[in-house]
Amino acid sequence: MNITRTKMAANLFFELVGCILYAISVLCFTAPNHIAPGGITGLATLANYLWMMPIGLLTMAINLPLLLLAWKFLGRQFTIRTFITVAMLSTVMDVATPLLPTYTGNPILAALFGGVCSGAGLGLVFMRGSTTGGTDIICRLLQLKYPHMPVGRLILVLDAIVLALSAVVYKNIETLLYGMITIFTATQVIDKVLYGMDSGRMLLVMSERPREIADQIIARVGRGVTFLQGEGAYSGQQRQVLLCAVRDPQYHRIKAIINEVDPNAFLIAAEASEILGYGFNPLNTKK
Repeated sequence: MNITRTKMAANLFFELVGCILYAISVLCFTAPNHIAPGGITGLATLANYLWMMPIGLLTMAINLPLLLLAWKFLGRQFTIRTFITVAMLSTVMDVATPLLPTYTGNPILAALFGGVCSGAGLGLVFMRGSTTGGTDIICRLLQLKYPHMPVGRLILVLDAIVLALSAVVYKNIETLLYGMITIFTATQVIDKVLYGMDSGRMLLVMSERPREIADQIIARVGRGVTFLQGEGAYSGQQRQVLLCAVRDPQYHRIKAIINEVDPNAFLIAAEASEILGYGFNPLNTKK
């Protein structure tokens, strides 16, 4: 029971911090500069501009029918968790409105810092397994009927609709462009918050001198290397393929080693969103 209560307290704390950061994004940077950051919050920002209603209250009002649908189709646990986060976010935004300063200088800076704050806030919320409702509920509901629908593309379409509406409401095409900057920045920060400590690159190296390259990587960079057995489809020649997982800062050092040992080597470097195990973060994160 103590572990459960501790975990619940940690979840609420991180979600509260995430909601505060998201509120700072909206109230200090995006809303004062006529930038709609997409999603339900973007709609609430536009409605606030038109009718001067509190953004937090509007966010809750728009989410309520979606939460009722989620209760029916997505289950009680998901709905209750999402409702708590949405209520927390709505309350924080309306309570903080008179307390936070607003930035109305360079709109590009507003878009960038708005994206950083919202991305950091949403990343903390997502990291604890919760959501802020809105487009996430819409996507999950649509996936029940269309299970093969790509979620990322759907969110992009919904955000594009909000951005287009912002250009109409504010009567300025630049608000749409600033909104795109905010959304792009936020997605990058979310990825860094969720995967930044575990991300890296997966390297595949084909060379006539695999053992020398492997020895140099182990000795000079301290990364392990695995030999895979490969066969050329055209030549039929058997060869060893090096597999190596590295952190991003180590990639250029290994690339230099490969070029030094065998300038004719063939290198494939793929982004790895998460690398877990020996030499990285432990696979069992519950320990």
